[in-house]
Amino acid sequence: MVFGEDIGIDLGTASVLVYVKNKGIVLNESSVVAIEKQTGQLIAVGEEARQMLGRTPGSIVAIRPMREGVIADYEVTERMLKYFISKVIGSKALFKPRVMIGIPSGVTGVEQRAVKQAAIAAGAKQAFLIEEPLAAALGAGLEISEPRGSMVVDIGGGTTDIAVLSLGSIVTSKSIRIGGDNFDASLIRYMRRYHNLLIGERTAEQMKKDIGTAYPQKREHLTAEIRGRDLVSGLPRTITVTAREAFEAIKEAVESILSATKEVLEKTPPELSSDIMDKGIVLTGGGALLHGLDKYLSEHTHLPIYIAENPIQCVAMGTAKALINLDVLAKAHSAKNVR
Repeated sequence: MVFGEDIGIDLGTASVLVYVKNKGIVLNESSVVAIEKQTGQLIAVGEEARQMLGRTPGSIVAIRPMREGVIADYEVTERMLKYFISKVIGSKALFKPRVMIGIPSGVTGVEQRAVKQAAIAAGAKQAFLIEEPLAAALGAGLEISEPRGSMVVDIGGGTTDIAVLSLGSIVTSKSIRIGGDNFDASLIRYMRRYHNLLIGERTAEQMKKDIGTAYPQKREHLTAEIRGRDLVSGLPRTITVTAREAFEAIKEAVESILSATKEVLEKTPPELSSDIMDKGIVLTGGGALLHGLDKYLSEHTHLPIYIAENPIQCVAMGTAKALINLDVLAKAHSAKNVR
């Protein structure tokens, strides 16, 4: 690839997805970077670095530069972006790409500038930002340009963004710093507190996929063998955990997502509320795949809940669509340009 391309990036806490115009999703990697402590040299980026989490020797550190949807380590984020952008466009590109990046709706102006500057430093010709719920709605195929209400709940690794959209912009929204990583952290705390077992991030993530649920009635029979280190003896130990226990562990985080969803519904104008009653709420992001979450939210909001066709890819696909519709977005003040 040698010519400038339009690139959409979902710069997530858990993973980075890159969408290239006319090519689709060309990169889906973990937001992890492994660095040599003494020299600062990059050892690995993405999935290869994620495999090292909790398994590195003292001389190497595996870092998640994004925390709760925002840049926690600017320098490492810039290097990670540079690596991914060059991986996508190649080293022989004649023109720098235009880049659209999805950001949580609650980020500050300082955090927005940090993301833009990182993209420019990483090789973008122009950097644009779009709020993630707007990008998620575009990626999910919702007709948000019409004067009708649409609602999206985008559950990422570090944040959950909830928004009601109409006429191409956000009418009311809320961003909470709870997402898939909080489910993992809750499982780690639960195992430590109730089983005296210390487990790592990767084990917690696998546990979430295997027996995690927001609606335990449908998973009562499921169990999983969980390995970790016994906090009393210090020795490795394997125990059997039930889906009901996994639910108890993540229940608080799930309730926080429900509470924020209700809060946005309460602030929604009546006419748009009527539209949402007809159309329902669309779930996007990796967290949407938590077993039973759609049923749990539907039961507590009394509204239809749908999971988007490709929930993990929605924000990345939406950022690419947003580049095509920059004029519309500029009018809605949802995308800003850095030249």
